[in-house]
Amino acid sequence: MKGNDRMNRVASMPVQRTLFDALQRSQQQLATSHLQLATGKKVQNYADLGTEAVRTLSTRSLLARQDAHESVTKRLETTLAIQDANISNLESAAEKLRVQLLEATGTGQSPNLQASIEEAFQQVRSALNANESGAPLFAGSQTGQLPFKPEKLSDLVGLPVADAFTNDGVRASARVAENHDIEFGILASDLGSKLMAGFRTLAEMGPIGETLSPAQMDPLTVAMKQIEEGLTEVRSLNAENGRKHAQVETLNERAESRAVLLKSVIASNEDADPLEVASELIYRRSVLEASYTTFSQISQLSLLRFI
Repeated sequence: MKGNDRMNRVASMPVQRTLFDALQRSQQQLATSHLQLATGKKVQNYADLGTEAVRTLSTRSLLARQDAHESVTKRLETTLAIQDANISNLESAAEKLRVQLLEATGTGQSPNLQASIEEAFQQVRSALNANESGAPLFAGSQTGQLPFKPEKLSDLVGLPVADAFTNDGVRASARVAENHDIEFGILASDLGSKLMAGFRTLAEMGPIGETLSPAQMDPLTVAMKQIEEGLTEVRSLNAENGRKHAQVETLNERAESRAVLLKSVIASNEDADPLEVASELIYRRSVLEASYTTFSQISQLSLLRFI
């Protein structure tokens, strides 16, 4: 009886060991497929990527820098749009006043001109002191005070134009790509100095009545020319702001395209195809079930059946 048991073990144990190893491999492969389906990843660490690990890590580094630049350009695009809106408001107010001054010098009549001058001054002042998220937009690096000090038209009387502005000379810039910086800052003094020369001339004329006096005609003409010069400067600055806005929009589009490309490279190395994994899971499960069945059958074999 003992000889029969020994013959049974001798006959079946090597086969059982081989089959058990295959069974373990099937279990591991099935577990791997389950993990891939749960995480959506082909591998769970960079070591398992083999030779693609370095390429994937380099691509992720590039993507991180790309994302940082894209974040900067999007914020910059918003800032440039806000600058455009405020400069346009300033330009509109100054242009409207220029037309009114032109009509007054042509007709000698000036009904409500004084009120229009006061209103235009306040609109220009508001634009010069505009802010973004609480920080003055045209103050350079100065954030503790408004860049344009006078509160009313009469404050300009006898005031040197340069003394009306408190902004410094620092123009903000941003890095929007590798080794590519864009200077986008605009200063209140750049926008308003020539215009304020015209407003000061108007302020020093004194109150303007319904009809211009002969003594007011010449200063009014001078003020109109000063405002025209100021408008030329404002339009030039706004055009440059618009050019940079278009440039940033283009950079944003390129950045988004590069990000898509980099993400696709990473995905090709890391991401698992859900359909492929699901199909592999079904296959691995059927293999494991077949291995269980075969293992059970082999376990019952004995050489005695063939003697």
